[in-house]
Amino acid sequence: MIPETELKIRIYGDLVLRKKARPVKDVGPGQARILSQMSRIMYAGSGIGLAAPQVGIQQSLIVADIGTGLFKMINPVIIKKEGKQTNPEGCLSVPGICIKVTRAKKITLTALDDTGKPVEIKAQDLLACVFQHEIDHLQGKLIVDYASILEKLKIKKALAQLRKKAFYERLSESETESCRLQL
Repeated sequence: MIPETELKIRIYGDLVLRKKARPVKDVGPGQARILSQMSRIMYAGSGIGLAAPQVGIQQSLIVADIGTGLFKMINPVIIKKEGKQTNPEGCLSVPGICIKVTRAKKITLTALDDTGKPVEIKAQDLLACVFQHEIDHLQGKLIVDYASILEKLKIKKALAQLRKKAFYERLSESETESCRLQL
């Protein structure tokens, strides 16, 4: 059971972002509450997706909304991928950084909804990108892991600053609005 605390977005440098999330074994009201809190945090940060590790919870939970309705998922697993797309992606946990990431253009995934009911979702384009990004978070993977050597050199200083900020100060609003796809 997760205690009633205010959740906040964890920033690059926080070790929780690199840990694999645990699958949820028994879905209960706690997960529905966490998913609702995550949704509010995502919207407040002008994001379009958020995974539980980004708020310090090591459970396999994600939320997403690209403007077509809110998805709340427990234990999402991609079962089919098709095609390729490359887009610049930002991340609420890595503010100020955009990385071009190649992902599947179409995916099919299975999950449980916030009541524990099994669902299968087919997604393409932006929604497929968001789901893949959030599922990466569940594996401890961040957009910076997709950066080329040259990109890593260019963002090295910014990442070092984020590591410091993760522990010492809250980010300003302007620093969280740096990329079109804030996931």
